[in-house]
Amino acid sequence: MAGTQLSDQVFRPIPAVCVSLRRLTTIKPNKLPFHPRPKALKHKHLGLQNHAKWAVRLSLVDQSPPKSTVDVERLVGFLYEDLVHLFDDQGIDRTAYDERVTFRDPITKHDSISGYLLNIAFLKTVFTPKFQLHWVKQSGPYEITTRWTMVMKFIPLPWKPELIFTGTSVMGINPETGKFCSHVDFWDSIKKNDYFSLEGLLDVFKQLRIYKTPDLETPKFEILKRTANYEVRKYSPFIVVEGSADKLSGSAGFNDVTGYIFGKNSKMEKIPMTTPVFTEASDAEFSKVSIKVCLPLDKDLSSLPDPNAETISLKKMEEGIAAVLKFSGKPTEDVVREKEKWLRSSLIRDGLKPKTGCMLARYNDPGRTWSFVLRNEVLIWLEEFTLD
Repeated sequence: MAGTQLSDQVFRPIPAVCVSLRRLTTIKPNKLPFHPRPKALKHKHLGLQNHAKWAVRLSLVDQSPPKSTVDVERLVGFLYEDLVHLFDDQGIDRTAYDERVTFRDPITKHDSISGYLLNIAFLKTVFTPKFQLHWVKQSGPYEITTRWTMVMKFIPLPWKPELIFTGTSVMGINPETGKFCSHVDFWDSIKKNDYFSLEGLLDVFKQLRIYKTPDLETPKFEILKRTANYEVRKYSPFIVVEGSADKLSGSAGFNDVTGYIFGKNSKMEKIPMTTPVFTEASDAEFSKVSIKVCLPLDKDLSSLPDPNAETISLKKMEEGIAAVLKFSGKPTEDVVREKEKWLRSSLIRDGLKPKTGCMLARYNDPGRTWSFVLRNEVLIWLEEFTLD
């Protein structure tokens, strides 16, 4: 807020103000008290004669915050405990909000706590959302900012597409009531977050496209951020059976690694199928490529049978953060290299530090799945990532 000034604006006395670093939201009373117009201001300022207005020059930098007993630190702790119930049966505590709370995201707005709760109920019914709260911080004298991820499945469509939103919420506090008087969402995936955002609506429709994802176990990951171009995921450790491959889009080595889970191991044990199949290039020239099949998450290296073939091995993939670009269609070598190049340039432009090499994740059997619904992903591991 440093350096912000409001000059030559008209201000009339008001009984309550919702203070935020980004907004001053007036809470209008039923009746305004009468205040005589100061005579000294008549016929002078702003060049007005018979219709002079009460004008003051106000610098927000020079003003001390209004005196209040609001415990902002306590509200930060409250949000950590309360917001995790946003979409469960318990729900959020409505008593923490003013009745005239202002809620706004790029495509929705409400001006009461009842409208806000109605919007939450609608999302629960249509989208079955999963909400993850990353952090809560005080960002102003009477303002708290939260960072979150919300993943939703659009139930009405037969293929139940997954919609992913990440971003921040700026919550203004009424210094007189100590309650939240505003809640404004900002999405990471769009630039124009003001209501009503056509860019935001397009972002929703873009995510409704068809991807066919098999109903099989996959490595666990947490979506930290979704931009317009890629997702940032934090992967938990998982185990793979690994062999040599010739190229990212190729199938060389596939029979060797799948043979292991079909019983060609020291115990002749059959292991359940998972998805996706990874091919990984460990160098910038894509000259060293391996193929990997994920093993069930309940397995560990000590309990797994040894491979029969010398060309394959078991490997634990450690926890890591990757940027991911999802796309459909047949993942030819030229397509994969182009996607990798585009993703890497996007990461560098955004100030991130991509590691050398990349992985291609293929979720479907290309011989049994239409090309336009194939789910493919290019992953690039990141050197470091801070969720600010």
